[in-house]
Amino acid sequence: MESISILYEDNHLIAINKTGSDLVQGDKTGDEPLPERVKAYLKEKYNKPGNVFCGVTHRLDRPTSGVVLFAKTSKALARMNEMFQTHEVKKTYWALVKTAPAEPEATLIHYLIRNEKQNKSYAYDVDKEGAKKAVLSYKTVARSDNYSMLEVNLETGRHHQIRCQLAKIGSPIKGDLKYGFPRSNPDGGISLHARKVEFIHPVSKERIEITAPVPQDNLWKAFESMVRA
Repeated sequence: MESISILYEDNHLIAINKTGSDLVQGDKTGDEPLPERVKAYLKEKYNKPGNVFCGVTHRLDRPTSGVVLFAKTSKALARMNEMFQTHEVKKTYWALVKTAPAEPEATLIHYLIRNEKQNKSYAYDVDKEGAKKAVLSYKTVARSDNYSMLEVNLETGRHHQIRCQLAKIGSPIKGDLKYGFPRSNPDGGISLHARKVEFIHPVSKERIEITAPVPQDNLWKAFESMVRA
């Protein structure tokens, strides 16, 4: 069984540090989605007969790495889905960009239209028919000679939101060919990492904070150490 990197597990939830090639949900590639691998792990670990439950509470784009949360029970799934919808879960992302935004920190408001055929979203400064309002805030937390690292907090959860909004202001994410970065990353992923989720546990009511280490990549490691310093 292909290994998975577990960040957190209790009776109700399990959090995985997703790589930039893992699928959260099945797609036309036919590649095995992450929930199937989590089910295999749970079945083996707990010696469970029959089907094992693993519910998807939220999604991460395939080329994005970082923390993704699954529910081990239908009750936890229903509660977590509701908490994600009502923005009771705080999600923090790190993004590496070559062209730093003009403002070191700002809140971005755009109106996004999703093109299903292209699997891409387009950002507009004014509302348009069929558009969804997208809001995020970012701040520049570290810089190297060639790249800047932004910490991003989402207020809305739209299709490709961070990728699309940062590209709109002229700061496409490293490796993101779809949104205008000139070169791909060697692993085919993009330099967008779901760094942290924070929420009140749906059952125990404790405050939970789960942080995902950055990918095994020299540039990521350098930025992580800068922020820790």
